Amino acid sequence: MLLNCDLGESYGAWTMGQDTKAMAHIDQANIACGFHAGDPVVIQNTLALAKAHGVMVGAHPAYPDLVGFGRRSLNCSGAELQALLHYQIAALDGMAKAQGLHLAYVKPHGALYNDMMTKPDILARVMEAIASYPLPLRLMLQATGQWLEHQAAADQLGLKLYFEAFADRAYEDDGRLVARSKPGAVHDHKGMLEQVKQLLNKGTITSINGKVLELKVDSLCVHGDNDAGIAAIHEIRALLEQSS
Repeated sequence: MLLNCDLGESYGAWTMGQDTKAMAHIDQANIACGFHAGDPVVIQNTLALAKAHGVMVGAHPAYPDLVGFGRRSLNCSGAELQALLHYQIAALDGMAKAQGLHLAYVKPHGALYNDMMTKPDILARVMEAIASYPLPLRLMLQATGQWLEHQAAADQLGLKLYFEAFADRAYEDDGRLVARSKPGAVHDHKGMLEQVKQLLNKGTITSINGKVLELKVDSLCVHGDNDAGIAAIHEIRALLEQSS
């Protein structure tokens, strides 16, 4: 199982996350493309950091929402959604090539990710946009009980997927994330490590109501926003190495 982390989310004078500390312990960097965070210098520096640590590079596109950090849904047409995805992917693809790097996948951010996972028409548009980009890229999306359906839809487009789980987030009985507005949506440190151990040892997650969910997981999302997050990445990396 791989570890992925959202990085490159600083912007101008605003610093977000501890990218240097996180990058040394992950496998995949989801790099902001400028629509919710990130600017050309931040993108350039984050790519250089990924290159130095041999980390796989992924585009982390969002709705055009710098003020809301990409956490607000926008009512985009299908054509608009494809264009804003291609625009952001192309920006990261070009800057990666300038450093001799290869863009490998796309993981939508924030509201776009949530919309993709709850609205089949948006997921279909996202899949079509990535499949039609002139570079073979994978789509990273949440592992749910519908993973076989998602895989079948991707197969029709010749699109490969990475299914991800979240180390620190609680799950509903249907395999979706508990909304952050609800109590218990985010695990404490102990709960997070227990969830990771269960995934590694049994391939399952226990929902907030006690239902055991079997999930196909290729990559585990971790967060490096603060010192506690960095320490957690260290511990999760150790658990992965022990299980391999």
